[in-house]
Amino acid sequence: MNIDAQRFCVSGEHRIRLDAMPTEVDPVYRSKQHYREILARHVARLSARQQVLFASNSHAILLIFQAMDAAGKDGAIRHVMSGVNPQGCQVHSYQHPAPRELQHDFLWRTTVDLPERGRIGIFNRSYYEEVLIARVHPEILRSEGVPAVADEEAVWRERYRSIRNLERHLDANGTRIIKFFLHISPEEQRKRLLKRIDDPKKNWKFSLADVQERAFWPAYMAAYEECINRTSTVAAPWHVVPADDKKNARLIVSKIVLDALRELKLRYPRADAAQREALQAIRRRLRG
Repeated sequence: MNIDAQRFCVSGEHRIRLDAMPTEVDPVYRSKQHYREILARHVARLSARQQVLFASNSHAILLIFQAMDAAGKDGAIRHVMSGVNPQGCQVHSYQHPAPRELQHDFLWRTTVDLPERGRIGIFNRSYYEEVLIARVHPEILRSEGVPAVADEEAVWRERYRSIRNLERHLDANGTRIIKFFLHISPEEQRKRLLKRIDDPKKNWKFSLADVQERAFWPAYMAAYEECINRTSTVAAPWHVVPADDKKNARLIVSKIVLDALRELKLRYPRADAAQREALQAIRRRLRG
């Protein structure tokens, strides 16, 4: 079954409204077994393309995952990237900035973790937290020691511009950025939080803060909507992935990543005439 990745892409040409975008769509799989088969194919192809990415050493891939709590970021990363060589993949998760990080601009702590050429970098949450949670909770912004401004809205406009400029710079220098917002409904989140309480194996995942943040759902949706509209560009578009069905979301994410790698048209490096001659000379020596 074909997955149209462009269906979930926000190009930035037109403003979107999150409340008009679905949190669930018809599944692209027919059964659990069919899901496993599709995911296995995607993972195998992703592994093969990651090897070419590593060998070509000309581009990097940066995957950014943002979502409300319990939307499935960890599971998507774990399942989609399960077949990738760990040497070619780097995962970074970000919590509240540490004291040292607060001494720098808001992009500093993630910039030092950007992937090297030939590698896939994954940000589980990212610099976008600084226009999401910091916007929903302005006290966080005030604790960061940024210069006082009369118009707080100006802070967000400047941060959106800084993010666009960073992503434009990264794209121009060979880093392909793929951004995912896993779009979950409050009802589905409620069910998943209850499962974390009811299932002893998932108790460790439960956080009272996740429940407390539900009270700010409308503010978060407004922040996400503004963020996506202000920072989705042709070079670094957002993908709003319906996340009420975890399996479906994983298949959509993996297809989007595969399409992005395919578009790079990477090939294994080819030896020139001098290199081929040197290799043949070594081959003759090894054969004795």
